[in-house]
Amino acid sequence: MRDTFISRDGSIWVPEYLIAIDGKICIGCGRCFKVCSREVMHLYGVDDAGEILGACDADDDDFDGELNRMIMVVDHAGRCIGCGACGRVCPKNCQTHVAADQIAA
Repeated sequence: MRDTFISRDGSIWVPEYLIAIDGKICIGCGRCFKVCSREVMHLYGVDDAGEILGACDADDDDFDGELNRMIMVVDHAGRCIGCGACGRVCPKNCQTHVAADQIAA
């Protein structure tokens, strides 16, 4: 895997890949999901005890009354292209990004 890339103007660029979202800080606003063109993360339901109930779909109910809140979860990290758009729109700064040269192939 390459560690650095070159943009169209010839400048060097190092992708920073999304590897995690802190579920204790995430408010489930969905801004990161809206700017991600690769479907790297999805909205999941969380119960009162902090247990993840599962992915939320438009057709989902409230997980039989157990839904307390929603958070984003990185469920397809390999799809991330390292553009950083999700991190720029996150109001809670709850994401962890790692530079390409720090990730083992």
